[in-house]
Order: sequence, then C-alpha cells, then structure tokens
Amino acid sequence: MKAARRARLRRAAIHFIFCFLFCALLTSGAVCQETTLHSQSNVVVIPALVKSAQGEVVYGLGAKDFVVEDDGEEQAVHLDEAAEGQPVSMVIAIQRGRRADYEFPRMRGLSAMLDPLVAEGRGSVAIVEFDSQVQTAQEFTASSEKIAWTLKGLQPGDGGAAILDAVEYSVKMLENTPRDRQRVLLVISETRDHGSAAKVEDVVAEIGQSRTAVYALAFSPSRSNVLDTMRGNNLNEMNPSPDLLAPLLMAAQAMRKNMPKTVAAMTGGEYEMFATGKNFDLRMIDFSNHLHSRYLLSIEPKNPHAGLHRLKVRLRNAGDRIVLARESYWAAGAK
Repeated sequence: MKAARRARLRRAAIHFIFCFLFCALLTSGAVCQETTLHSQSNVVVIPALVKSAQGEVVYGLGAKDFVVEDDGEEQAVHLDEAAEGQPVSMVIAIQRGRRADYEFPRMRGLSAMLDPLVAEGRGSVAIVEFDSQVQTAQEFTASSEKIAWTLKGLQPGDGGAAILDAVEYSVKMLENTPRDRQRVLLVISETRDHGSAAKVEDVVAEIGQSRTAVYALAFSPSRSNVLDTMRGNNLNEMNPSPDLLAPLLMAAQAMRKNMPKTVAAMTGGEYEMFATGKNFDLRMIDFSNHLHSRYLLSIEPKNPHAGLHRLKVRLRNAGDRIVLARESYWAAGAK
C-alpha cells in the first residue's frame, strides 16, 4: 500500500512539474491558473493573381513583394510556397432559367476543360443548377464521365435566375469540403439577378467568412437574342419585324447592377463575358490556367474588430502589373 501511495505521489509531482513548466513557457513567467488551453486563429487567407498589362500571369514573386492592408493598416504578409499543388474543390453553378438554354450549345467544351483537373487527381467537382430555385445536379466527384453526363443532361428551367441564391448555396457546399483544399466557385449566368430570396448582406458575410474564390462567366440575354436572330437560331422567338427593343434592353441592362461581376470582385476572382462557343472555350482556358497560378497569401491581424474588414492588396513596385485578390473579410463572431 505504501509503495502504491508513493508511486501515486511521484506521478502527481511529475504531472505538476510538467504543467508548471508548460504554462511558464506559454506565459513567459505569468501565473498558470488552469491547465485547459484556449486558442483562436485569426489567419486570413488571400489567394492573389498577378497579371501584366497584357493579361499574362506574373510568376516568381515573394511575400516581400506584396503589401496587404487591413482597414488601411499594413500587415505582415506570409506566402504559402506549396499553393501550386494544392488540391481543388470546385462548384460550378449554371443558370438554366429564363433564356439560359440558348447558351447550352456554347458550353459544349466545359466538361473537356475540366478533365485535366480531375484526371490529375487534384480536384473534385460538384454541379449546381438554378432558375428560380437552386438544386444540386451532381455531388462532388472526380469522375469525368459523371461530370460530362450531368452537363449533357441540363434542361431548360423556369423564368427565374436566382444568382445570389445560387452563390449562397454553393459557398455553403464548399464550406463542407476539407480546409486544406482550394475552394473555387465558377458561376455561369446572365448578369442580372431575377428572384433571389437571399439577403445581400448575408451573402456578403458568408463570402467574407469563406475562403472561396468566385469566377464568373456571364452572358447577356439581350445580346444573345440579337446574335441568335442573325444566325436564325431562335425562330420561335423571332417577331415578324426587327426587334427594335433589343438595343434598348442592352443599354438598360448595362445600367443595372452586375451581380456575378460584383461577387467575383469581392473574392478576388475573375469576371468575363462570352457570346460564342469560341469565346466560352477561351475564357475557360484562361480560368483553368489561372486556377493554380495564384499566390496564396495570408495575414494574421491581432485582435481584429468584429464585422467587415476592407482588404487592399498591391505590389510594392507594381509598374503595369495588377493584383486580383479578395477585397474584404468578416471577422469571427460577426454577421
């Protein structure tokens, strides 16, 4: 009994000494009041793409070349050197409502463009389709066959184009993917939202809290209508006389808010328009090339205030080079 008691006392003493030393190291001499440790990470990850004035990707930069300001205050910048090989989780949100089905033939090359991503084993893709409602057409998969089959099976939708709802839905899907993966949302839609129920401020908060980069390939229904009329591809929509309203619709549309462009800018993604199958393929080639060409920057603000923070990312010696990076983030505990 005495031997057992002495053994227990020795174990208790060793445990006490270990806790004391461990707390002393953590607090640099402060009193350790409890052995339960709590930590909070304030790391903000900022994927950044650098392009020349000619649109070419700029490589070979280091952390010292970047300036990141959080609400106007410059931060210490870190650069993840392994970002190029980071696996990717991607959601493709495709509009099928309104006049989007006329764009389907121009997207024929989409599945082929995605083949290298999944074939290399570095990516998984999910497909979301939307009109006035949003739904998952294909869960995350690394199967080129499943992706091609789903894209081929897209059907026309109703009269809605709930772009904001689709963005919110897709970002939530990506938030459930492993944190070590690059999260990318590709939105293929028209420029205007029609019928979303989500609140803009809620989606802004969710995007700000996410590490998702949004890319947008947009089409103009009115411009597409004009081009299809010239090609004779929409005989069921043609009027007996020329559609004189189309140019007016195009002008009116240009004055309205461009939803996918705004969301892409917020996350540091890219926004492009397409009007033909060739345009679409070229945009997709750029998108694929840029996917693994981003610098993975990060900052660690000390005690950031709750809520929206404005980010500004630039080069110390920019010259004619531009940086595409997220413009804001939401600190923990705010929405």
